[in-house]
Amino acid sequence: METLTSVETVLDWQAAAFAAGPTTAADRERAEEGVRAAYTAAGLTTPEEIVWVPSPAYGTFAAALIGGHREALEKAGLNEYLEPVLALLDPAAAGASVRDAVRTRPWERARTEISAELGPERWARAWAESGGRLWGPVNDLVSRVRRGIGDLVADDFATSSLLRAATLDAVLGQHDAPFLSLADTRGHLSGGLAAMAEIARTTGWWWPYERIAIVSERPLELHRDEPGRLHRGDGPALAYGDGFALHAWRGMPLPAGFIASLTDLTPERIRDEANAEQRRVMLEIYGYDRYLAESGAHPAHRDSTGVLWRIDLPGDEPIAMVEVVNSTPEPDGTYRTYYLRVPPGTQTARQGVAWTFGVEEHDYQPEKET
Repeated sequence: METLTSVETVLDWQAAAFAAGPTTAADRERAEEGVRAAYTAAGLTTPEEIVWVPSPAYGTFAAALIGGHREALEKAGLNEYLEPVLALLDPAAAGASVRDAVRTRPWERARTEISAELGPERWARAWAESGGRLWGPVNDLVSRVRRGIGDLVADDFATSSLLRAATLDAVLGQHDAPFLSLADTRGHLSGGLAAMAEIARTTGWWWPYERIAIVSERPLELHRDEPGRLHRGDGPALAYGDGFALHAWRGMPLPAGFIASLTDLTPERIRDEANAEQRRVMLEIYGYDRYLAESGAHPAHRDSTGVLWRIDLPGDEPIAMVEVVNSTPEPDGTYRTYYLRVPPGTQTARQGVAWTFGVEEHDYQPEKET
């Protein structure tokens, strides 16, 4: 089957989407040139000022101030965020947002041209080979950042909603990689999209207004697990230079300091944790096998394939695991025991082991187990 995109190009855009580290002087110069080129390509006068902020959170506060929400933000007790932003710019001098002109219209033109060039079926294939590969993890990260900004005032629904709405005024910079990868692989990265690509390769979110452009630096740190989820056990999984950060374990949002507080875990503390998601993190860190041994759990089923264990948890679905012994000895002659997480409705050990191989219980008949 014909390949409609370049794998190497998609991988380059994947690297750009998840790039992290200090913003260099060269990065700033390239990003600012890109911003001016984006305005020019849209037929706009270039911005009188390009203001740099250390994170999307500060860019969002700037956007909310420009949108006329200063009073609401001050009432919410957010002066510690507002004062640094007000020291950088005058909200009244920004003018109206020009996001549609610099981002939406160039992309719509490119999408129309690529669609006409390929037709509906080949368009869908081209997207699946390029932007579709990046969309899931990138969009998840964007959603997490937006949620994290709103959660700065999580107990104030109206202000939280206001901040999340302000994030929608941003051009996503490096997180526009899914769209840019498609345009790039199809040879449509020109004009306004070429300018957007230059910005995306060098920086994060940015907010374009008539007279001011607000540009956020990329994160200093970004940690993900093998499936691409935010994940870190000894600090923030995503961290910006101003302290805005997200903590996560295998993609699961966590409060700051949660992992560090788990040094004295016990089965009782795990069982008493009211938050089901945090309890699952506790179990994973503590070790399912250790929890089984120390909590007095009893096997639910036993057969030639292994032992099925079920951990009943208050207010949550049970955790089912199959204990199996590797038939291949270790170098020292011992046989290693493994615990395999299986669906909570598993009834037998064989059914659980079969599930890990993607087959039904009656189809699982290994000639030799390893």
